[in-house]
Amino acid sequence: MSSARYDFASDNVVGAMPEAIEALVTANTGVASGYGTDHISARAGDIIRATLDVDAPVWFTASGTAANALALATLAQPHEAVLAHEHAHVCTDETGAPGFFGHGVGLIALPGASGKIDPAALAAALAQPDVSYRQAPAALSLTNATEYGTVYGTEALAALAQQAKAKGYGVHLDGARLANAVAAGFDLKAVPGMGVDILVMGGTKAGSTPSEAVVLLNKSLAPRFDARLKHAGQLVSKARFLAAPWIGMLESGAWSARAAHANAMAAKLAALMPFPIRHPVEANGLFVEMDEPALERLRGEGWFVYRFLDGTVRFMCSWATTPEMVEDLGAALKRIA
Repeated sequence: MSSARYDFASDNVVGAMPEAIEALVTANTGVASGYGTDHISARAGDIIRATLDVDAPVWFTASGTAANALALATLAQPHEAVLAHEHAHVCTDETGAPGFFGHGVGLIALPGASGKIDPAALAAALAQPDVSYRQAPAALSLTNATEYGTVYGTEALAALAQQAKAKGYGVHLDGARLANAVAAGFDLKAVPGMGVDILVMGGTKAGSTPSEAVVLLNKSLAPRFDARLKHAGQLVSKARFLAAPWIGMLESGAWSARAAHANAMAAKLAALMPFPIRHPVEANGLFVEMDEPALERLRGEGWFVYRFLDGTVRFMCSWATTPEMVEDLGAALKRIA
């Protein structure tokens, strides 16, 4: 397995894009105050605010799991719960972190095709009465692009958010692959007007070094948020190194431009795919129907990919995926089909 190719195993297996590294090198000069009070963090925050066209506090974490869990802990009390798609990252891949950071905050899983929450299922969950023996929802967590590589349109995402806001609940947007959604046509500047309280802008999967931006669109949540970060071990002393990549990615336009390339590589792979594709290919991922013998043959060809939550096999493209990589994989898939 040491010689296996992990090119399509995930979009976090590759290094950081040049724009992020160049910004880090620039930040690595002189001295700066610590814990997010430095001039580089301030500049990165200003760029993010301009990108969103909003006035909101911005903090940076070293982990998407921490960013999401802190957001949900901010929006729900320990005796409450968060509504999310049943296959959302917070429900399936964060090892109970929302409950840990939120001292018992629960999760209520909702169904929906291809990673998108079914509006009727959300309405039914919101209509449930509050009772003392069950964690009632206090917030909604949305994901764009979804875990299945599909992209909510601006109006569709806003409609889900407004269902929760009509009940007075908080809204969190997990944007681990938000760059890919934006590259697919999602309107980033529309997010502040949707009622989203906390936005997590994904850097790591977009091509940064480990860094996620937490944007408190609801400024009433800002007091002591730095203390919440410190308590969680996410208020790092050399915070400029979490912030700097965002300057390089956003000022250059690479955050969304390189995501558009990843999306294009996924579309190219889809055109070469000899196995049935189960979900629409709208961002940078493909999910295909492949039995275990075929998957083992592919691994025998030297390619490692994961079997996903719904039983499909997942292929992820990244900012660093090349047409030649796609063609190499396409040829291997053709041999084993």
